[in-house]
Amino acid sequence: MAGWNADTAAGPVGPGTVTLVEGSSFCISQSNGDIQPDHPHGVFHDDTRILSRWNLLINGQSLESLTASTTEPYRALFIGRVPRSDGYADSPLIVERVREVGAGILEEVTIRNYSTEETECEITLNVEADFADLFEVKEARVQRQWEESRMPDGDSLAIRAAWRDVRKGVVVRASGADVTAEALRYRVAVPPRGRWSTRLSVVPASDGAAPSSFVRQSGGETSPSDRRRQEWVAKIPKLHMGNRSIERTLRRSYDDLGALRIEDPAHPERIVVAAGAPWFMTLFGRDSLWASEMALPVDPSLALGTLQTLADRQGKVVDPMSEEEPGKILHEVRLGVSTGLSLGGKSVYYGSVDATPQFVMTLGSVSRWGFAKDTITALLPHADRALDWVRNYGDKDGDGFVEYERLNDQGLINQGWKDSWDGINFADGRLAEPPIALCEVQALVYSALLSRAWMAYDGGDTALAAQLTAEAAELKKRFNEAFWMPDRGYYAIALDGKKRQVDACASNMGQCLWHGIVDEDKIPSVAERLMSPEMFSGWGVRTLASDMGAYNPASYHNGSVWPHDNAVIAVGLLRYGFVKEAQRIATALFEAAEHTDGRLPELFCGFSRDQVAEPVPYPTACSPQAWAATTPIMLITSLMRYDAHISRGGFWMDPALPESYGDLHITNAPMGSGRITIDITASEPTVQGLPDGIAFHRDHRPWLTELMDQAGLGDQG
Repeated sequence: MAGWNADTAAGPVGPGTVTLVEGSSFCISQSNGDIQPDHPHGVFHDDTRILSRWNLLINGQSLESLTASTTEPYRALFIGRVPRSDGYADSPLIVERVREVGAGILEEVTIRNYSTEETECEITLNVEADFADLFEVKEARVQRQWEESRMPDGDSLAIRAAWRDVRKGVVVRASGADVTAEALRYRVAVPPRGRWSTRLSVVPASDGAAPSSFVRQSGGETSPSDRRRQEWVAKIPKLHMGNRSIERTLRRSYDDLGALRIEDPAHPERIVVAAGAPWFMTLFGRDSLWASEMALPVDPSLALGTLQTLADRQGKVVDPMSEEEPGKILHEVRLGVSTGLSLGGKSVYYGSVDATPQFVMTLGSVSRWGFAKDTITALLPHADRALDWVRNYGDKDGDGFVEYERLNDQGLINQGWKDSWDGINFADGRLAEPPIALCEVQALVYSALLSRAWMAYDGGDTALAAQLTAEAAELKKRFNEAFWMPDRGYYAIALDGKKRQVDACASNMGQCLWHGIVDEDKIPSVAERLMSPEMFSGWGVRTLASDMGAYNPASYHNGSVWPHDNAVIAVGLLRYGFVKEAQRIATALFEAAEHTDGRLPELFCGFSRDQVAEPVPYPTACSPQAWAATTPIMLITSLMRYDAHISRGGFWMDPALPESYGDLHITNAPMGSGRITIDITASEPTVQGLPDGIAFHRDHRPWLTELMDQAGLGDQG
């Protein structure tokens, strides 16, 4: 997942930082709760830093951090103590800061005095707002100088700024404080064994408008973030597992996915998934599609909202700067970023080779989950335009494969999911030269063709279904001829600009398994290679084998372990009966999550489990991150072999959960027009509450290849 070109990974937020997220707003601070402008800290709203300094001083001293815990993804408790001026270690003054992020922040500060004497305290809050773009902060190159005014008014401070014709503003409220243009101050006497507390809020305001407010106004009221979370929890399945550690990881996934939901401003009823915190709290074509597809069994409407929002922004014209082309699906949208700082110089950037076929594949998946037929039908012209892009723009040289080469020097060098500049290389470590045709992109195109073929057949258009099925069959045949390396026993990661096989052993071929493009006779060899000591670290499958020239366990894409990549590989292995291998990957990831409080990060380093007993964090990994948050969901549902096809009146499940996971009990799971209850005891499933017309099958859901065979449209393998 990339948001700029110099290197794909986000700028480091540093050890001990705390990230809170709610929709498209987020907050990054030190573990004592302070926000420092010379770090990539701040409160961000609509891709703008509305708070760049938020320092709490008690009697002139910063707090010594004791603990910071995130109780919900959008709320944290910071506990610190006031250092003593006399040099003794233990301080009687303990400070609690409860912070909630929404369209700004709300913070309650409580000072507890554990001594037997009254203590005088001067409390100072230093506040700054630099209104920097997200990219400026991330890359530590804040350059714009705003004309700033700071206006105290009673117990509030308005900070307003102008730059050219842009106006920004923020209002800080501190009830009972002495507010000056410089700072907010309280002078209080905290009684012996007593406490003192206050509440502060910071909300954006622009063009002289009244500040937006997101916070609960009185003690007992529920905040909008809490209400939003309660509505989400009521909507999604409830889950209990014998293995409490895995249960905790899944619940954390639900919470994080809930917090990463953002609204399309033009269509508030459409909820989409942001890519990840802290730097990617926006719509990404690839990430948002993957995450919402992986979360279909939890909330199918996320995928529908993502598809509708991407369809509205589907490419219409040829624009070399933004890399827009007719039918193309965007890479990312930025909200408040000045155009010079965003990829391609525009707020929407299209430099993704895989989002377009993925759009069609996800529409095929969504069509099985029981939405109204006209809802799906409305998206079919967008799917057809996407396939036109695949044929006319994706395959520029007419060789039958989709390849990429950036259209300007501001764009991304690599435009598949491994989009760091050095992500695609030969076995000897040399970089591949564009245009590059990635193996998993051809697999995505294969799935896209079959998905559209099935929807055509389902809609009565057998001629189109037959045409697309034949196109898919030809692609599969040519793919296996061009990408397979018989002397190596694995697939090339790509073909380079001269149509040479890029011969590195990489995880990409594992994703091809899921799509069904791999010839039957090659599958055992691919599975064996993926699970070899060079590829499997003990915590998951590495992005690149350890015996390759570019291997580096602490790189972004050349030897690291990505949870979402592993989830897709596990599903692919299950597709062909490699149950033990899929279980091994899933169990390794669930064990890795135990080391990070049940939350899988975007990626971690690829050091061998034999060498290092815990997964080694990658310094700038996003957390929470959408497709990492949905990985546990995909791992469990794939091991349950759980899927639906409502229009065919079917619900399929054939559990292959490891014994160590214990029994599984799920209620409130969406299924067609109803909600079902699932129990799995010792791998034996029972289902209650199936809606009329839906039958339970103890089997795997028929793959698209099998459906097309059943429809008499040819053998797809």
